[in-house]
Amino acid sequence: MPSREPSKKRQDAATPNPVTANNWQQLRQLTAARIALGRAGMSLPTAPNLAFQLAHARARDAVHAHLDMAALEAKLREAGHETLVLSSAAPDRTTYLQRPDLGRTLSAESRGVLERRSAGGTKARSRRAPRYDATFVIADGLSALAVERNAAGLLAALVAKLGGDWKLAPVALVFQARVAIGDEIGERLAASQVIVLIGERPGLSAPDSLGAYLTFAPKVGRTDAERNCISNIREGGQSHVAAAATLHYLMSEARRRKLSGVGLKDETETPAVSSARGRNFLTDQRENS
Repeated sequence: MPSREPSKKRQDAATPNPVTANNWQQLRQLTAARIALGRAGMSLPTAPNLAFQLAHARARDAVHAHLDMAALEAKLREAGHETLVLSSAAPDRTTYLQRPDLGRTLSAESRGVLERRSAGGTKARSRRAPRYDATFVIADGLSALAVERNAAGLLAALVAKLGGDWKLAPVALVFQARVAIGDEIGERLAASQVIVLIGERPGLSAPDSLGAYLTFAPKVGRTDAERNCISNIREGGQSHVAAAATLHYLMSEARRRKLSGVGLKDETETPAVSSARGRNFLTDQRENS
């Protein structure tokens, strides 16, 4: 006896596609941003919705991940860097996330490490010339993943550009740190400038983005207006080589002009973006002359 139910093939053919496509979908080839996702009724289609949840989970994981400091230290020592392992006043990750102020200050133990290293104290050092031209601080920040993937590569590219013309302090590796902790480290090591490489707050398309912050004449109390920032250093963002070139320029100008922050701009030439002449990137059609 023949079945009265229509075949699955006929059902699928008769069912309309519930997803309404977006006319701007071609722009997704130019950006990782969540644009032109279409809609299913008044909601997101299933695939973009699941992709959003996955990206959100990765961002949360990046914030809570623990930096493998031993592996990073071994990699830097293998590259010839002397290192100092320090920590902020935040005793654990939960406190660090809840108390940003503690992440800007060194722990008592870490201060002792720097005092023994400097052998003289901040007041004594303030009366003589800086001991180092620059010091690098690598901090986990809000993404240990960013540090693990990008810090050593960026540092290697930058040191290659600096050559032997710079006297560099040991690289400070800091747990549970915020950007401003570099001011105290640079001051205690008597460095002319400090460069903080730190994991940035994860985005939904970039959980591994590294930031680089330059401050001339670091001391406790410096403001963000006195820093220069290079962000989005990662694969798919700004490359290690490009970021190193910009940072080298800023460090050189900071040393020459004795300043950083809003008074120091990146004046290097930006490569022109090539495009097909006479075409509109929005519509990919010939413009009317």
